[in-house]
Amino acid sequence: MIAKSILLAEDDEDDRLFFRDFLKDREDVRLLSPVENGIELLNTLSIAKEKNVLPDLIILDQNMPKLNGVQTLQRIRQDKDYDDIPVFVYSTYTTDELVKNCMSIGATLVLSKPADKTGYSTMIDAFFEAAGI
Repeated sequence: MIAKSILLAEDDEDDRLFFRDFLKDREDVRLLSPVENGIELLNTLSIAKEKNVLPDLIILDQNMPKLNGVQTLQRIRQDKDYDDIPVFVYSTYTTDELVKNCMSIGATLVLSKPADKTGYSTMIDAFFEAAGI
């Protein structure tokens, strides 16, 4: 079995640790080096495209500096080379408007940011299920 790669854009260190802690025991996925904002994510994707090693899944925090989740999602969806990559957005403040906007741009799923490790486990499992991982 080849592990699926996940690229996470998250500016909060605690949230990055939740992802890392949850995923460390899973053999079916591997967390790539997380980035802290949308600009870093787009740069990482560009390098990955050149090397032909695109991630299998992208997770975006909505509230990031430089480019937020929606802005980053828009840029990702402008490049046809990324069309097959499921992109998920999550936020502390998930509104109907945010969900509708992200889904219209091309998000696979939009969820509220959990408050604890159990919530992160549930959210990540929902991402994997939606992505078919």
